[in-house]
Amino acid sequence: MGVGAVTSVSGTAPVADLIASLTREVADFPEPGIQFKDLTPVFADAAAMTAIVDALAGVASGADLVAGIDSRGFLVAAAVADRLRTGVLAIRKGGKLPPPVYTERYDLEYGSATLEIAAEGIDLHGRDVVIVDDVLATGGTLAAACRLLERGGARVPAAAVVMELTALGGREAIAPLRVHSLSRA
Repeated sequence: MGVGAVTSVSGTAPVADLIASLTREVADFPEPGIQFKDLTPVFADAAAMTAIVDALAGVASGADLVAGIDSRGFLVAAAVADRLRTGVLAIRKGGKLPPPVYTERYDLEYGSATLEIAAEGIDLHGRDVVIVDDVLATGGTLAAACRLLERGGARVPAAAVVMELTALGGREAIAPLRVHSLSRA
């Protein structure tokens, strides 16, 4: 598992091209000045979703568990876990899980938020968990997810995202965690 972008999936158009062609850009959402990358049309396209899941499964191969970040990360993490025949862990927004939980507050490009995982019921000790999410922006969400999993006893060998917004410096913010991006904007 190295740093980089996946450029193609056997016999199909490059994954990055599929993602770029279907991504909807929304100006001033969720706040003025933010150029939101809406991946909903990407996930709704069967060929693109299959290519994404295939590529992400390649990154997560060998993981004991795949973790998806609330909420769009759930979509791809569950599909990847199914493909790999492993379990999936939902990393939730604050207040969505019953106690006890591990909680991590972090900063976003447009505010702050909280992530949580269950502190009981799932034994993470010594397990390799690959984190999957839709977009890597400033790195705050991914860094918080990594800290949560490590606090629970997991090892996080890598993370994989559908799209990386390179201008926001997220990769540098989460170093030395290995990050795999299927596309970059």
